[in-house]
Amino acid sequence: QAGQGEFIGLTYTEILSPTESSILMNRNFAADLSLTTDEVSEDYIKQAKIFLISGTALAASPSREAMLLGLRYAKKNNVKVAFVLDYRGYTWKSKEEVSLYYSFIAENSDILIGSRSEFDLMEATLFNDKNDKKSAQFWLDKGNQIVVITHGKDGSTAYTQNGESFSIKPFPVKSLKGFGGGDGYTSAFLYGLTEGWDIIDCLEFGSASAAMLIASHACSQDMPDTTAVKAFIKKEKEEYGEMIARV
Repeated sequence: QAGQGEFIGLTYTEILSPTESSILMNRNFAADLSLTTDEVSEDYIKQAKIFLISGTALAASPSREAMLLGLRYAKKNNVKVAFVLDYRGYTWKSKEEVSLYYSFIAENSDILIGSRSEFDLMEATLFNDKNDKKSAQFWLDKGNQIVVITHGKDGSTAYTQNGESFSIKPFPVKSLKGFGGGDGYTSAFLYGLTEGWDIIDCLEFGSASAAMLIASHACSQDMPDTTAVKAFIKKEKEEYGEMIARV
C-alpha cells in the first residue's frame, strides 16, 4: 500500500512437464518501477559501453522518466543505447501506450532486440505488416545499427546498418521451462558486442546462453559465465554441427 515503501518482485514458477511451464509474478509496488530521475547519474552513464533500456522500465512513472533521462545522457555522451522490448502485459494499461513509448525509444536507440510479437506491439500504431525485413529496415532507417528479431524455437536474425543479415538456429537442449531464456540471450549477445565480436558470433553466444537457461530450473541463479557458454557451444557443435546460417 502507499506509504509502505517498495517491494522486490515476487515470482512463482511451476514446471509441469518438459513442454509445460508457467510463471506468476507479483509486481505491485515493484522497486525497479520506483526509480526516479534524481537517481540517474550522468557521470555513471558516460562511463558505460552500453546503456540498456528494458521495455518493462517504461511501463510506469517514475521509472519511465528515469529511462528517458538516462537515454538523453547516453546520447549526449556517445554511449550506445540498447533497447530490449521485454513486453510484460500485466504492467501496461493499454497496447496503444506500449506502441507509443516503445516506438519513441526505438527511434533513439542503437541496438534493438525483441521477439516478433513484441515488434508487432511496438509497430501497431505505425503499420501492421508483421514482416521482419520491413520492420528491420524501418528501425535501421531511424538510426539503429543492429536490429535483432527473435522467433523462439525458429531461431533469430540480426539485421545491420550495412544491409547484411545473419541468422542462427537454437541449440538443441531438453527444455525444462519457457522463461529465462530471453535474459540469457540478451546479456550474452550484448557481451559479445562489447568484446568487439562479429555479429554472427554474438548471435551464437546469445542463443547458447538462452538454451542453457531454458534447460535449467532457475533463472538468474543459473545464469552461465563466459567459460560455461563457450564450453557448451563446443560440446553442442561436436554433437549437432553448426547452428549458424548466413543469409
